[in-house]
Amino acid sequence: MTEHQPTSHESRHQEQLARPPEAARPRPDEPGAGSAAHSAVPARRGQARAATASVPGQPEPGSRDLARDLGAAATAGAMGVPPGRGPSEPPGDGLTGGPASGAPGAGSGGEVPGGGDIAAVARREGDRLRFVGAATRRIARGIDLDEIVLGLCRATVPTFSDAILVHLRDPLPVGDERPASPFVLRLRRTDRLRLVDESLQEPEAIDALSLLNAQTDLTPAAELCEVRTGGALAEVLRGVRPVFGDSVPARLALAELLGPDRPVPGGHRTILAPLRGRRRVIGAAVFVRGLERPAFEANDLLVAAQLATHTALGIDKAVLYGREAYIADELQRTMLPDSLPQPTGVRLASRYLPAAETARVGGDWYDAIPLPGSRVALVVGDVMGHSMTSAAIMGQLRTTAQTLAGLDLPPQEVLHHLDEQAQRLGTDRMATCLYAVYDPVAHRITIANAGHPPPVLLHLGGRAEVLRVPPGAPIGVGGVDFEAVELDAPAGATLLLYTDGLVESRLRDVWTGIEQLRERLAATAQLTGPDHPPPLEALCDDVLDMLGPGDRDDDIALLAARFDGIAPSDVAYWFLDPEDSAPGRARRLARRALDRWGLEELTDSVELLVSEVVTNAVRYAERPVTLRLLKTDVLRCEVGDDSPQLPRQRRARDTDEGGRGLFLVNRLARRWGATRLSGGKVVWFELATRP
Repeated sequence: MTEHQPTSHESRHQEQLARPPEAARPRPDEPGAGSAAHSAVPARRGQARAATASVPGQPEPGSRDLARDLGAAATAGAMGVPPGRGPSEPPGDGLTGGPASGAPGAGSGGEVPGGGDIAAVARREGDRLRFVGAATRRIARGIDLDEIVLGLCRATVPTFSDAILVHLRDPLPVGDERPASPFVLRLRRTDRLRLVDESLQEPEAIDALSLLNAQTDLTPAAELCEVRTGGALAEVLRGVRPVFGDSVPARLALAELLGPDRPVPGGHRTILAPLRGRRRVIGAAVFVRGLERPAFEANDLLVAAQLATHTALGIDKAVLYGREAYIADELQRTMLPDSLPQPTGVRLASRYLPAAETARVGGDWYDAIPLPGSRVALVVGDVMGHSMTSAAIMGQLRTTAQTLAGLDLPPQEVLHHLDEQAQRLGTDRMATCLYAVYDPVAHRITIANAGHPPPVLLHLGGRAEVLRVPPGAPIGVGGVDFEAVELDAPAGATLLLYTDGLVESRLRDVWTGIEQLRERLAATAQLTGPDHPPPLEALCDDVLDMLGPGDRDDDIALLAARFDGIAPSDVAYWFLDPEDSAPGRARRLARRALDRWGLEELTDSVELLVSEVVTNAVRYAERPVTLRLLKTDVLRCEVGDDSPQLPRQRRARDTDEGGRGLFLVNRLARRWGATRLSGGKVVWFELATRP
């Protein structure tokens, strides 16, 4: 094949392409000419030369070509296509400079006659492109709505404009939900260039920015604007593209948006840019330049479009993120108890801290469940993972634990059933849990553990000890037996249950953290003396203060229980045979106990209610009925029998001989209830000991 030989015309064309243009060559009177032509040149001139470099086979880019390239870059950015890597940026984000010649639009407007200085045009367009890149990065750094709007204001004032107003839809629609009607825009934020001494400036320069004067109160019409259907503002917003403020539609739209008494500078000194999210227009931004700097150019409309697009998309994402955070926060709150009960003989306090503000949902939980016989179940658990799934599993396990506690099962049986429930939820659903039952009458506590960190008991004298509880396997492993231990719970002692986020982090292992927790509790107890335990709420806060920087790798759930107990002298307990004489004997025993406690004023009410409850128990019981009276801040009466059928209050007819016992209990008692046990039930009621 014969090789093609270039013609004389093609040779001359190739020489022109290989030779740099005249505007790009160093002139004799410029720095860097002569022997320094091949040495280092200023960064801005080097970037301008890079921006005007010729591409083989393409014509040399003039001012029109650069404008077309800028438009393509802005269009690509608006469509989500990342622009190509341009010239290296100078140090900093390029947003801190004032309205100098290097700022976008600082050069003279219009086309340079006869081609002009292409290098100057290239520098100006290159600065504009670098500004767009730096500004969009600053806007993208925001997470919530206020950060994104603030990023837009700080990025544009004073580099791109002297003042800016940002109006957003009120309320902002979320996702695919239908926007509220009517279409209302609210002024979200304003920012303006602060003049060094406004008294020395020309009146025209100050009047040009009077609509954002910090000393001028905005009228209600400027703060809140209802977009009329078919109006000038609605038409401009529907067009999506930014427009100069001197056009007839833009003037009418600005008057509707800002109010008729808010003048704007004439000429190309105002840009109205609609903010369009993924599906709809969500607001508008107004860019203003004063008379002391050049007016906006045609290419500045592309810059405004790029800024408006990035801001609107960021606001859309921020609103969606805010809704997700709200849902996560609500989910977490519903999974945890709103308030802790105050059972007899024990005081409770709790704390919950998420791992981070951006990960509010976790699998840690705590609970306190009142049980029959004035006992209380204390539960702390931790589902593996940080997600909505972990929170959902935690909610199911917590509900299961509450149901099992209502059946009055032993702690080891509760963990066994929780393990079965976790296996039904999935093969990879694992959690740790510690379940304890405190009896204030016996001053004992029974604890079963499923792979959870051991609790710490702070004694009244200030000694803190880590309880020796069999660790067990985590819930969800399956086929593992759990073991329970029974320990003393002396009055005045404090039991601390927690999740591993309190004692384990990247900086320390779990046992080091447990030892630090024990030492912290002992040091806190020394401050109040050996005879007075530290306040419970303050103790929880002091425990959380032990966390240092870098220690918050996981959620933290904390449950503290102060054991007050019930003195033996405040307890009366009897067994009654299930026969017809049992109600009369119960009345006599209750009267003697009330006389001993000095509560004679309650005798009539207690005898009546005890007689009704014992009569109902004897009717169905086959074994001896138990009667127990507890005197604390209230008088509590408990009647137990071996029948699992719970009594229900019903309205008795006039001809009925029975059915009024629970009606009397409901009217005279402060509180009452019935709880099913593994071997029967307990019916209880409470009366106030003080009027």
